[in-house]
Amino acid sequence: MTSLTAARREPWKTDGPRSVPQAFPYQGSKRALSAQILSLFPDGGPTRLIEPFAGSAAISVAARRYGLAGDVSLSDVNGPLMGLWQRIIDDPEGLVDDYSRMWTEQQEDARAYFLQVRDDFNRSQDPTLLLYLLCRVVKAAVRYTKNGAFNQSADHRRLGAKPSNIKQRVFEASRLMQGTELHSESYEPFLVDAPRDALVYMDPPYQGTTDVPDSRYLMGLRREPFVETLQRAVDNQVSFIVSYDVVRDDNKYGLKLPDELGLTHRHVVVGVSSQATLSGRSEMSIESLYISPALVQRLGGEDNIDARIDVEPADQASLF
Repeated sequence: MTSLTAARREPWKTDGPRSVPQAFPYQGSKRALSAQILSLFPDGGPTRLIEPFAGSAAISVAARRYGLAGDVSLSDVNGPLMGLWQRIIDDPEGLVDDYSRMWTEQQEDARAYFLQVRDDFNRSQDPTLLLYLLCRVVKAAVRYTKNGAFNQSADHRRLGAKPSNIKQRVFEASRLMQGTELHSESYEPFLVDAPRDALVYMDPPYQGTTDVPDSRYLMGLRREPFVETLQRAVDNQVSFIVSYDVVRDDNKYGLKLPDELGLTHRHVVVGVSSQATLSGRSEMSIESLYISPALVQRLGGEDNIDARIDVEPADQASLF
């Protein structure tokens, strides 16, 4: 790698993933990747941040935690999930009280109680019930049927986070995320119509979890329309980052995004793969990041990208 220039910035240093509050457990959360993502934020003050596949909003929370995001907009097609975020931001005390009550009520027969709450949630879509379910399911791995019913089973080895822990996490997330815009809509307009001074971070459902019998997401994401929407965003000079599938020799997780989009593609090692652990394997989790041309230009070119995320360009070839 060539020597650093005055325009380059060293990779962003956080206090570690645990320094970023996580209001609720959620498999696939990019909290462990937050330092790498924050390194790609434009310089010059707090950025307007848009997360159209919000999930646990780990990157938005981290960006607020370290003062890198000003206005934040979250959206997700999972309505109860966004309803949960609404309660976290607007009524953290009431949410924690409701969770504490459920956590206590389950003590008599935790198995039966979980199944009853899951049935109640599928009927009512109450976001408060979703918080309880997320705290109880195996490895926080959310799963839905093709009809949209929550069907993940409980981890019967534990009863979920204690109310005191949930209180600390929810209150801190609530404090950081005050003033956040919340939407329950599809991602397209938030990406394509994003202001040029904004940054859009996307963590869409991976191809390996879309259109399969055991879907982990309320709504899958088809690759072809997603690519077309990315092209529209590129044409509109939108600054965006996409966390997408890791490409392996067997293409197990899906094909990489087309070169024709002109995106800068980098792999970063995150840590031990939770999905591999669920399957009884031990593997490192390697995330695939795509950076739009507009953002690359704002950051001073591809060499500066590699300096910021601390990845040697030569290291990339072995990962394809």
